[in-house]
Amino acid sequence: MIRTEKLLQDLNPAQREAVWAPPGPLLIVAGAGSGKTRVLTHRIAYFIASNIAPHHILAITFTNKTADEMKSRVIQLLDNASSIPFVGTFHSLALRILREDAPALGIAKSFVIADEGDSLGILKRIMKRLKISPEELTPSEALNRISREKSELRGPDEMACKDEKEEIIRSLYEQYGQTLLNEGLLDFDDLLFYTVRLFQKHPDVLEKYRRRWGHVFVDEYQDTNTAQYTLVQLLAGAHRSITVVGDDYQAIYGWRNADYRNILNFQKDYPDAKVIKLEQNYRSTQTILDAADAVIKKVSARTEKTLIATRPAGAPVSITELSDQEEEAAFIIDEILAMRKKGVSLSDAVVLYRTNAQSRSLEEAFMRYGIPYKIVGGVKFYLRKEVKDLIAYLRVVHSPADSV
Repeated sequence: MIRTEKLLQDLNPAQREAVWAPPGPLLIVAGAGSGKTRVLTHRIAYFIASNIAPHHILAITFTNKTADEMKSRVIQLLDNASSIPFVGTFHSLALRILREDAPALGIAKSFVIADEGDSLGILKRIMKRLKISPEELTPSEALNRISREKSELRGPDEMACKDEKEEIIRSLYEQYGQTLLNEGLLDFDDLLFYTVRLFQKHPDVLEKYRRRWGHVFVDEYQDTNTAQYTLVQLLAGAHRSITVVGDDYQAIYGWRNADYRNILNFQKDYPDAKVIKLEQNYRSTQTILDAADAVIKKVSARTEKTLIATRPAGAPVSITELSDQEEEAAFIIDEILAMRKKGVSLSDAVVLYRTNAQSRSLEEAFMRYGIPYKIVGGVKFYLRKEVKDLIAYLRVVHSPADSV
């Protein structure tokens, strides 16, 4: 096993303090580019090096990619590790719990997860049966509202309906949920929704998992929604050995019902919490940090911190206002051509856009000017038609009641 002293090497003073802090409520406010994943994985490894059994540690993050990276880093830090902690996403954690204890809620362990296409198909079926026209309410609109209610841990009977349209959504929610259960399905929101319900209705089951995971680590805490926040509070409620890492300045998932106030309220939830700020930035120039700071200072409810760059000041930020997407594309072409005249390779230029639909005007401009380009990304593997068809066959074999 690695010595604890080695884990504290090559860390700045704030990072070292965060890694070394004893078990208990700890909030690590990690500014952009401040090495938060490094600190989180070093702290997990430090706990294990301090004779805390790996199977008593739970680390939760938001993406499979980040979870895999964290696992890899912890393994690299530990010499001859025979086991590592559970490191996974909120949904993979909930799936693991429900596969073990879903029958306590009357749900079979063999349930199948319905993706967004499946959910929309079920809603379309129900809406057709109830003669609800797409002009009145689209399936995607209904699904988004149902998703929001589940993320807020409200069942159909707990919805606050202000008008007739919301009453229709409540009815759809009720029938949609029952259809899922009848066909042995759960959607992604159900994983968290039913796990929280399981813990609330069956304290003995909750106590089992509290004993199993006595130390909880949560990444990107600013992006948790009510269901995720409640799940974490339930698991950490007894032992209170909880480390959360995040930055309210980087809260980006409000459209997924995330509530950045969860990180702001951590000290209210745990008045004795230790708070450590990581303010040394290893990624950006000071010019970029100053520009970002000037924007975030307009927000009243936020943590106070000042990021300090380890890199030189860098080039100034340039902002250009343009009238439409065609003018924007032409401007970008002009900038790229000017860079090429100065000897800059096209492969050193990157254009970032917010949504996939915005690529069309850029692609047309690149083709018009004969500039070669490469689009990064595309249709996700499991959303490809041929893959979905194959999975559909396997699902019917596994569960003949699954009519989706």
